Amino acid sequence: QVQLVESGGGLVQAGGSLRLACLASGRTSNVGAVGWIRQAPGKEREFVAAISWSGTIGNYADSVKGRFTISRDVAKNTVSLEMNSLGPGDTAVYYCTASLIGRDTWDYWGQGTPVTVSS
Repeated sequence: QVQLVESGGGLVQAGGSLRLACLASGRTSNVGAVGWIRQAPGKEREFVAAISWSGTIGNYADSVKGRFTISRDVAKNTVSLEMNSLGPGDTAVYYCTASLIGRDTWDYWGQGTPVTVSS
């Protein structure tokens, strides 16, 4: 089992920044990648960004490219999402997710952290 705990969400004005963190624990040696998925009110879940557990490969949704940066702190077993130039369209609950090695589905989910961007 892998446990994921998010932190760092909150309220920010448009144009501002937030940094989300995801602390992974448990059988992290089986993790292949960690990602961030968000769900806005009344909308479906949307992929935001992901990074390999080694921290060498990352990818982003087109909607956040150039504004968000995903990174991995090996020593702290955390994955962070630096979010800049936030707009009201970024308002959502952000979930940290993890996939096991060799799998292309998100196997573990955190409880989510809300991000609200005011205009």
